[in-house]
Amino acid sequence: MFADFSALTTNQWIVIIAAVAACFSFSAWTILDAWKRDFESANEKVLWMQICIFVPILGSLAYLFLGRKRGSKRV
Repeated sequence: MFADFSALTTNQWIVIIAAVAACFSFSAWTILDAWKRDFESANEKVLWMQICIFVPILGSLAYLFLGRKRGSKRV
C-alpha cells in the first residue's frame, strides 16, 4: 500500500527534491508577484493569491497567463 522509499537511489532523491523545490519556487514567485501588483479591486488580488496557494501549479500558470496582465506593477 505504501511506497518503499528506501529503494530510491541518491540521484533519484536529488531529482525529486529539485522538482519539488522548482514547483514551490514557481508558486511562491507568483504569490509574491500578485502581492506586489495593483489590481482593480483588493478582492481580485486575494482571489489570485488563493488560487496560487490552493492549486499550486495550475493556479500559478493561470496567474502567469491571465492574472498578471490584469494587474499593474507598483512604482
